[in-house]
Amino acid sequence: MTSAPHPRTLRRFAWPVMAAAVLPLHLFALDPAPAGPPALAGSAIFDWDALAGKRTSAGFSRPVADSPIPTMARFEMHVTTLNPGKPSHPPHNHPQEELVLVKEGTLESSINGQKDRIGAGSLLFFAAHDVHNVTNIGETPATYYVINFYTAATATVRDQPAADWAASGMLRSSVVHWEALDAKPNAVGVRRSYVNSPTLTFANLEIHASTVNPGAPASAAHRHPWLELVIIRDGSLEVSLDGRKQTAGPGSIVYMAPNALQSTRNPGTVPTTYVVFAVSSAATGKASDN
Repeated sequence: MTSAPHPRTLRRFAWPVMAAAVLPLHLFALDPAPAGPPALAGSAIFDWDALAGKRTSAGFSRPVADSPIPTMARFEMHVTTLNPGKPSHPPHNHPQEELVLVKEGTLESSINGQKDRIGAGSLLFFAAHDVHNVTNIGETPATYYVINFYTAATATVRDQPAADWAASGMLRSSVVHWEALDAKPNAVGVRRSYVNSPTLTFANLEIHASTVNPGAPASAAHRHPWLELVIIRDGSLEVSLDGRKQTAGPGSIVYMAPNALQSTRNPGTVPTTYVVFAVSSAATGKASDN
């Protein structure tokens, strides 16, 4: 990388080191590419308002991260905005299992030819080599987060759609609608569960959404060996990582490295809702007592 990252994109919890700029290859750039995301040397907070990006022929693209991390060969994340009527790319497939969380707008997903309409808060999981894409079928721009974790298993997965051969018990390509999630009250607010399952390339993938009441702690200080990725949907979240605190707002992204000392709370006067991706690989090891 020949230029420095956006000065506010990588916040206090990460240390900037050299990394290559990697942007979604399926989008044709109309603007010069911004500086690429720095490598992750630890936990990091990415403020939504500071995410640099570029216009594309389909809308807009914001790179977030592209880096090896302790329990994964590579973690790549970007945010795509599609203009009305635009597809993400032609239907395609790849060995890494991909996650898509819709921030706003209306998309039509296609998985092995099966189509579904999804809106804000909904989740897509694309299993290895299943053929997929999304299209904005709404009247306004649609924005969504794209998350790719590459594990040792990614490099060895069978070059065939997972739908044709994945064993029972492994998570298949899925569409999870926000409206269909069961909201279960708890001591601090509400919890909604998306998925909790091993996959072809993850030892386990657990995703849930938490809504936390104003002023309430979301989690006490703790550590665990798996990584967590947090995406804030509404409100604000105060995050403490290894003793340093920062408050992040809607759209922001928090990467919590394995074994980081972490705690969270809602510092605001309105409820906050955020989605948590807890991802384990074969390299994660045994879960801690926490």
